[in-house]
Amino acid sequence: MKNFIKTLAFLLTFVGAVHAADIRLNESVDINKASAEQLAKTLDGVGLSKAQAIVEYRRINGAFASPEALSKVKGIGMSTIENNRQRIRIH
Repeated sequence: MKNFIKTLAFLLTFVGAVHAADIRLNESVDINKASAEQLAKTLDGVGLSKAQAIVEYRRINGAFASPEALSKVKGIGMSTIENNRQRIRIH
């Protein structure tokens, strides 16, 4: 019975994690309008510090013309952009 409960707990945790990841994949964010908190929440591999750098770069330099323009922000490389391409919107 203990093994059954452990297995059930593991499966429920795994299903919850997969569901959370699926929800995150379906989210997108406008990198020209989003707050640092929204960017950090939506973009994979972008924490609050990098998100704040994106917002600050945008404030100083204006809107991003393309997702690739994010690479001008210190700490944001092309791999981060590629990993988030489906989440990045520009309006």
